[in-house]
Amino acid sequence: MSDHPNLEQAKKGYTAFAEGDMATVSSVLSDDIVWHVAGDNQLSGDYEGKEAVLGFFGRLMQETGGTFKNDIHDILVNDEHGVAIVESSASRNGKSIDTQAVHVFHMRDGLMTEFWNITNQQEAWDDFYG
Repeated sequence: MSDHPNLEQAKKGYTAFAEGDMATVSSVLSDDIVWHVAGDNQLSGDYEGKEAVLGFFGRLMQETGGTFKNDIHDILVNDEHGVAIVESSASRNGKSIDTQAVHVFHMRDGLMTEFWNITNQQEAWDDFYG
């Protein structure tokens, strides 16, 4: 039995992000994607459209000197939704952070259309990104 097509797309996106392959990451995002970044820090907010989301990723890597990473524990999908269970870590300005998170996303026609990151330590992320 083969994997659900949305699972293949999600894995493709996470692998490409880990490798810094933004062209492939872009290929799994819808043109009208909305990326929600929770919290009260310099990266918080809603990023609308591929260009804004890719800009967010660039800023995330710039702020962490390229150390930000997600260790994927599992990804679950169906025709319209997905959930990834991850451990996220990064270093910045002499500080390090390592937290668990859940990524919830919507899929349409094999593309990610909306995304939320839900961490178990939002205050720590807010402090980390000040």
